Amino acid sequence: MPGVKGRSGRRPKPTATKELAGNPGKRKLNKDEPSFELVTNIDPPEWLCPNSQEMWARVVPALLAEKVLCVTDLHNVEAFCTAYANWRASQASVVEFGIVVQSAMGSPIKNPALTAAKEAMAQMVTFGSLLGLDPSSRTRLVGAKKTGETNAFSALLNG
Repeated sequence: MPGVKGRSGRRPKPTATKELAGNPGKRKLNKDEPSFELVTNIDPPEWLCPNSQEMWARVVPALLAEKVLCVTDLHNVEAFCTAYANWRASQASVVEFGIVVQSAMGSPIKNPALTAAKEAMAQMVTFGSLLGLDPSSRTRLVGAKKTGETNAFSALLNG
């Protein structure tokens, strides 16, 4: 597990995920897992640039609708939106100046904006994954329980 000395491998699944799956490993469940306050509505910080605010306006309502955004996740949303803005700025530079630019000595070199774009994209992948913004990490998220049953056969199973 990243950040824990001496441990490697997969990150542990949240207890709620194990419970929804019926605890297939039949291991003891962590009943002391922290539960943080859900965010119900939040505006973007004023310091975010326009591209960051644009991404905030797209992502945050979706996270709020799924009831998966906690107060402790806001820094990840800010980092994701900032990385998105950095990626957009880097890509604009590549479009404007091209993939190859001239160095101070006059020789052709790779546009440094390509490296910045790659780094920003890596940050977007990292923070987006933490927020469940890609298909594989979305399957690991556990949102609030849905209010209506969508399966017609569940009534038969539940009595």
